Amino acid sequence: MDTLYYLKGIIIGISIAAPVGPIGIICMRRTLAQGRMIGFVSGLGAATADAIYGLIAGFGLAAISNFLIGQQFWIQLAGGMFLCYLGIKTLASKALHTTTDTQSKNMMGAFLSVFFLTLTNPMTILSFIAIFAGLGISSAESNTGSALLLVSGVFSGSTLWWLLLCSCVGLLKQRLKTNTVTLINRLSGVIILLFGAFALFGLL
Repeated sequence: MDTLYYLKGIIIGISIAAPVGPIGIICMRRTLAQGRMIGFVSGLGAATADAIYGLIAGFGLAAISNFLIGQQFWIQLAGGMFLCYLGIKTLASKALHTTTDTQSKNMMGAFLSVFFLTLTNPMTILSFIAIFAGLGISSAESNTGSALLLVSGVFSGSTLWWLLLCSCVGLLKQRLKTNTVTLINRLSGVIILLFGAFALFGLL
């Protein structure tokens, strides 16, 4: 029966990753501009951050979760400013045709940037706390195995979503001209910038 927690985690991971937001826009844009691997590695950063928040919620680390929620203003400020930076950078970018060497150099930056952005949304941990409570996992002592299975499922589900999304977008890239990709870059930059501005406006 414990394996059901893993399956539930996969569904939860997909449902968390699937909604279109700044992370999805960034991953799709990077797939078009820099290739499927860069897009997937970016998504992997989001999946890793989600798994970390899931671990914090699942193992009842109240001190950490309370600290993150208490520092929500500063965390959201950092995230909003970083989104604005990425939006401006995307607006100024051109369609790229990267080599394998360039991709390998960019992978760490792609992973860390999306990992950081996902961590700057501390409200995510509240979602995980509610999910764990709803599934009857309330303490690390009594449900360690179930919590690990659920978090592993969340990571697997999120990773699967980013793999599918980047693969599909990568197939689309082959049919797009350079000018079209550049136009998509501009549009993506505007959307990401708007997400950042909205995050900052929400602090007022």
